[in-house]
Amino acid sequence: MAFPDSVLDVRTELLIGVVWTDITDDVYTRSPITIERGRKDEGTRTDPTKVSLQLNNRLGKYSPRNPMSPYYGLIGRNTPIRISVPGPESYLALTGEQADIATTPDTAALDITGDLDVRIEATGDWYGPRSQALIGKWSSTDGQRSWILRTFDGALIFNWTTGGTDATGSFIQKALPGGLTRAAFRATLDVTDGAGGHVPSLYWAESLDGPWTLLSTAVLPGTTSIFNSTTALELCPSVPTTTFPRLPVRGRVHRAEVRSGIGGTAVAAPDFRGLAEGTTSFADGAGRTWSTTGDARITDREYRAYAEVSSWPARWDISGEDVYVPIEAAGIGRRLGQGKKPLASTLRRRVPSGDPLAYWPLEEGKDATRAYSPVPDVTPLTITGFDFAAEDTLAGSSPLPKLRNQAKLRGTIPRSTASGWHVEMVYKLDTMPASQTEIMRVTVAGSTMRTAVVYASTAGIRIEAQDSTGDVLAFFLYTDPTAIAAFTGSWNRLQIYVSDAGGGTTRLSAAWRDVAGTGGYSRASTIYTGALGAAVGVAGDWAAATEGMVLGHLAAFDTAGSGTAPGVTIYESADDGFTGETALARLDRLAQEETALDLVRLDGDATRPSELMGPQRPAPLLDLLEEVPATDGGILYEHRERLGLVYRDRSSLENQPVALALDYLADGEVGPPLEPVEDDQTVRNDVTVKRDGGSEGRAVLESGPMSVLPPEEGGIGPVEESVTLSLALDTQAQQIAGWRLGLGTWDEARYPTVHVMLHAAPHLIPDVLAMEIGDRLTISNPPPWLPPETIDQLAQGYTEILDQYTWDLWFNCTPAGPWTVAILEDPVLGRLDTDGSELAAAVDADDTELLVTVTAGPLWTTDPIQTPLDVRAGGEVMTATRITGDVEDQFRRTVTSGWGTADSGQAWTTAGGSASDYSVQGA
Repeated sequence: MAFPDSVLDVRTELLIGVVWTDITDDVYTRSPITIERGRKDEGTRTDPTKVSLQLNNRLGKYSPRNPMSPYYGLIGRNTPIRISVPGPESYLALTGEQADIATTPDTAALDITGDLDVRIEATGDWYGPRSQALIGKWSSTDGQRSWILRTFDGALIFNWTTGGTDATGSFIQKALPGGLTRAAFRATLDVTDGAGGHVPSLYWAESLDGPWTLLSTAVLPGTTSIFNSTTALELCPSVPTTTFPRLPVRGRVHRAEVRSGIGGTAVAAPDFRGLAEGTTSFADGAGRTWSTTGDARITDREYRAYAEVSSWPARWDISGEDVYVPIEAAGIGRRLGQGKKPLASTLRRRVPSGDPLAYWPLEEGKDATRAYSPVPDVTPLTITGFDFAAEDTLAGSSPLPKLRNQAKLRGTIPRSTASGWHVEMVYKLDTMPASQTEIMRVTVAGSTMRTAVVYASTAGIRIEAQDSTGDVLAFFLYTDPTAIAAFTGSWNRLQIYVSDAGGGTTRLSAAWRDVAGTGGYSRASTIYTGALGAAVGVAGDWAAATEGMVLGHLAAFDTAGSGTAPGVTIYESADDGFTGETALARLDRLAQEETALDLVRLDGDATRPSELMGPQRPAPLLDLLEEVPATDGGILYEHRERLGLVYRDRSSLENQPVALALDYLADGEVGPPLEPVEDDQTVRNDVTVKRDGGSEGRAVLESGPMSVLPPEEGGIGPVEESVTLSLALDTQAQQIAGWRLGLGTWDEARYPTVHVMLHAAPHLIPDVLAMEIGDRLTISNPPPWLPPETIDQLAQGYTEILDQYTWDLWFNCTPAGPWTVAILEDPVLGRLDTDGSELAAAVDADDTELLVTVTAGPLWTTDPIQTPLDVRAGGEVMTATRITGDVEDQFRRTVTSGWGTADSGQAWTTAGGSASDYSVQGA
């Protein structure tokens, strides 16, 4: 028997050592398992997941310091725990690691060299910068590669080769639509189209059953073929040596097909949906035998929470018979929020990743007496005349030092055996020296040039190569007025580097660029006879002309340039704190930099980029992560299948399909209480948005029931909000203020809690298991004392209680209405409303025709193609099947009395005006 006729199969597991251990038998049934997940309302921050349960500890198994416990030394602070229930079907669970796949041996049926049709239905994270293989005959070693279907950064890609090598390969790719989690992907290859060409195509569908939507197709010249490799067919092959390691999909595979010929016979058809949990080998419908390897497994478990047990409190009754541990586990958000250690500046984090020989950030506190290097075995700089922590205006840095009148710097660079070098730093020099003044000096070994010096003056920027005696080997004075002006007055990066000029000569270059990108890129170069050499030291001697100059993030690399172009680009974007990167790009970058952070994205409309972020300043990681939903309007929440985070961008919340459709009249689908709330808790009708470090925008609702007007004038009075956000541009502030005003003045009752009792309505279990934070739910046929239209909400979070014979969820909801947004030329969402319409004549309940007057804004459409459409009158939703304007009269008169004639300008008209009558029929 299935639940609710039998006990709910809730499984509780602890990660003991490296093995998930089932401890379900030790979970007390007297206390149900409670899970809290998501956020309580439409606030920016999401609360950490919370899991509460009790463990039987009579044997002392769950006392971490008990040496008699079988788990002694294996459990303790932050031991992972997960809770699961059986789902409606099985699936192949893949970890994303190279060894964890499903495979079937090569056989003659799989040796397809002609037309090919590949299909797979999977659940995964499709939008992040991770290269994920889905299915293919593609060896990790070049030479035995036939074909592969994969995804990367939100795109579907199909590769094939004619000779088994990458050099003989071709591909087709196309961006996926937004909002996909479980989806089917398909690639076809017509190797010869009968007209001297070949045609690869890509498709997607909601499932393998279709219908298929064409993503991309191309008619390419010449015929092609597919290499007949001996490689096994795999779910999912990997090539870990590519620039972005191509690894198996991290998620689920539900079923797949390989067909010989487009729409032809299936030669492989693994379907995991009906397999028993724990199956490791099976024959598919086409006769192929599949085996799982590594930690790939077939299961039907649906995970409701993944958390960490932070403490193991021992409890017992007075008799000592009832010994138990009440656990409260929490999601990763709790741990990320502890400590609050700020991440270093973006330059301090980024420059070491470029493998410098030496690096001195110069971000010391104001009382520092030396400048250390985070690069091992590099000695601190010897300095005098530095006022540390004196300037904090560079977005990509913590405060940097200023030079006094008389300042000195010396630094030793470990010598490299490589040929060539590059030295770089950031600086700000407010005023150009009148006479030639040294800015930076590099000591070189292994070359006729022993010193490279950059000078600056109002006459120009001079790069100079000197020999061991100080004589000038070569120099160049760059006198372009624009370049001279760009050298001062703002934050710049100075690069000094060498490149091979051929014939035993070396090019020495100095390049500077405005960090903000407004001053362009300037370069002075000269050529001397001699080898590139190796940089072994940096130095500077400064006096009155450079007093107040700020510098920092001085680094040296053993990388030569190419021609006049530098060979080091690691400072790019990090110097201005990555100002202007999109919200999604910031999340991706932070996740790549913080290797312990598992963060995935659920993107919506790929044609609508996420908001542009301001500079990333030093702050705790969680604060930086939460800047993204605050700016972009999405939701950052915890993954329920692993210890990680999910970001759902704003566009994925807009115009959603219904994930959970409830009927109030259906038995058990909506539990008590269903209580609408009419309050001003979420109302904001006067919104100010400030750009951190910039300007602000304000949006105010001046009229209407939610406006700033006092109640006696039809409003609710002013309810203000002011927020400061990370924004790249001042113009963003006004747009976001308007968006937040729309959310804060949506005129609809709130339903803070929607109660679903799965033990009373078990047919809802599949839909509820598939729901995620931010999904849409509706309640049709509400009770007669509520408005008659369907209740439409977004689930911001939920509390879930899992007991033996009961399974309850209380969804924390907010109205979905404001998340329905216009789409240009869409047949439904592309329609404009009027700014005001009212009945021109009274109607009864049985009337099917309305006479309507437009009081403001656009007129009603009379185009029959635009109907039927839904209209709302007095809170009731009706469907209009026909709209005519032939009864209107705008009474545009040119005389003060009398009807007159058409010749006098008193004509009957059916167009224009702000007060027009329409006949709306079929309502």
